[in-house]
Amino acid sequence: MTDAHETPETELEVDIESIEVEKVPVEAVIDALDAADDDTSGFGDAARERDAKRAIEAVVLATIEPVEARMLAQLVEIPVATVERLCAELAAEYEEQGRGFVLAEVAGGYRYQTHPDLGPYVERFVLEGQHARLSAPALETLAIIAYKQPISRGQMSAIRGVSVEATLNTLLQRGYVMEVGRDPGPGAAVLYGTTRTFLERLGMSSIDDLPPLGDFVPDPSVVEALERGLRITASAADASSDADASASAESVGEPEGESGTDAEPIEAVVAEADALLADDPTSPLD
Repeated sequence: MTDAHETPETELEVDIESIEVEKVPVEAVIDALDAADDDTSGFGDAARERDAKRAIEAVVLATIEPVEARMLAQLVEIPVATVERLCAELAAEYEEQGRGFVLAEVAGGYRYQTHPDLGPYVERFVLEGQHARLSAPALETLAIIAYKQPISRGQMSAIRGVSVEATLNTLLQRGYVMEVGRDPGPGAAVLYGTTRTFLERLGMSSIDDLPPLGDFVPDPSVVEALERGLRITASAADASSDADASASAESVGEPEGESGTDAEPIEAVVAEADALLADDPTSPLD
């Protein structure tokens, strides 16, 4: 007698070739994956991106110097491209909300800084009672280094026409410039260049963001008028020296030198230069 619960052992033969498999186009699979990535329901990718944004905000807020996207990607464990996209989204959100700060990309990294529109308020707060500003010679030296780097101390002095020892030491102490190498020529002079702090203070990503020097070159007509004025001034000085020499000479009645008698008055040259500048409102000499 056979047990009712006992099933007979039979071999099941399946014809694989007879099974019909529905083929799905590759484009349909890609669209389905994209739709899954865009799904913001539940705790899917949207939740992970929200947590990544919060982590980025916390890290950038806790640091003083700009944080590179590569460092943020390592901390949050997401691709660098995703970090850059999330930072761009955060910056757009802050701008849309009208916040008083922005997430800026400076010196190759990200940092929080005040909104440019609120500069007067921040300047009033920061500069109140402070007098530790860079002098005009220090700013001139810093500009030379920024545009001519790497540059040696002797080259700076040659451009400015005076010694830059004191101003260069000030810039080194402030952290705006640093030693970047040695000149391969005789003497192996120390070469200087700007630092990351310099980029941070100016809010630039790199030296390439500096304005071109051509924007500060005056019109040729203005340069010609100024050079003519310098020549007239030198001629007048020579004429004055000759007059003094004639007055002190023993022989009375000696004809005075006619140097500078036909020269154009310096006041006329200055007026001409001012008129040229007035005709060119974009001149940096305004």
